[in-house]
Amino acid sequence: MEGSLSPQQFNVTSYWPMALAITTLEAFPGMWINAFIVCVLCITWVQRKTLNSNEKILLLLGFSRFWCLCSSWTYVFVSDIFPYYLLVHRIFQLLHGSYSFFNCSNLWVSSCLCGFYCIKIANFRNMFLSYMKVKIDRMVPWLLLGSMMFSLITGILSHKTIDKAVWKNLNFTCQGKLWKSAIGMKKHFSLLHVLTLFLYITSFMVVIFSALFLLFSLWRHKCKMQTNSMNSLSMDAHIRAIKSVLSFFIMYTINFIFLILTLVYTMAYQSHVLFLAYSIQHAFPGVHSLILIFSNPKLKKTLLRLLSCVKCKLCLR
Repeated sequence: MEGSLSPQQFNVTSYWPMALAITTLEAFPGMWINAFIVCVLCITWVQRKTLNSNEKILLLLGFSRFWCLCSSWTYVFVSDIFPYYLLVHRIFQLLHGSYSFFNCSNLWVSSCLCGFYCIKIANFRNMFLSYMKVKIDRMVPWLLLGSMMFSLITGILSHKTIDKAVWKNLNFTCQGKLWKSAIGMKKHFSLLHVLTLFLYITSFMVVIFSALFLLFSLWRHKCKMQTNSMNSLSMDAHIRAIKSVLSFFIMYTINFIFLILTLVYTMAYQSHVLFLAYSIQHAFPGVHSLILIFSNPKLKKTLLRLLSCVKCKLCLR
């Protein structure tokens, strides 16, 4: 960027310290929560020599979310504390490419998890759904492999786009710690933005249809149990399942809206919108993973046992 900063650009730079503080407060608990999921499932894998389909999806989801938060926080930290390091060739590209890879993996695996729950739990008299219930366990490894391959392609394209379009035309101002590319970068970003938009919309459509079908099935089954005066334990289990699916649906919808806003306003460089969008996106992986822990009996029991051990050690001190 040439010359002095304009008022709008100066307002952009004022967000960096606050962005670092909020990102740290959101990313580190999120990384701890997802690292906990990965560690527990890896120990289970070693002990049992195998994992069921649900655990495979949760393991890959926790792994993707941990590194997504880690790469995102690293970029914000380096941009604010050591901005000159981003001038080193390949560092900026690698950070952006790795974040794109793990963020894409996070979205696709989240969609796989929601679709898996829908197929396994939803109770509809349909030949296709019955067929999928039988075949879904065999399909999960291939779905996860396809998700990782598509994420890898997205990460490579992101790296190449940054390398070709941004790096050659990037100007850096140490006064504002602000990156801004030339006008011609929009042409290079068009393909990446279309691919990213396709990713967001496809994963969201999978989630929205799976969640709605599952909610309808659970609600219908709950009404049947009320009519037949079923026991309260089954009723409570279905109500908890409905709340869990509904909370995920609401959170994913909010996250999807802000992901789209990030795409729209990145090129327009509206800092206040981007700041809010990034704050929501950093909160989603940790909050949803925490809900998954408390909805999984094994993870919940292990977490409560770990917290009780930590509490006892603190009391002894």
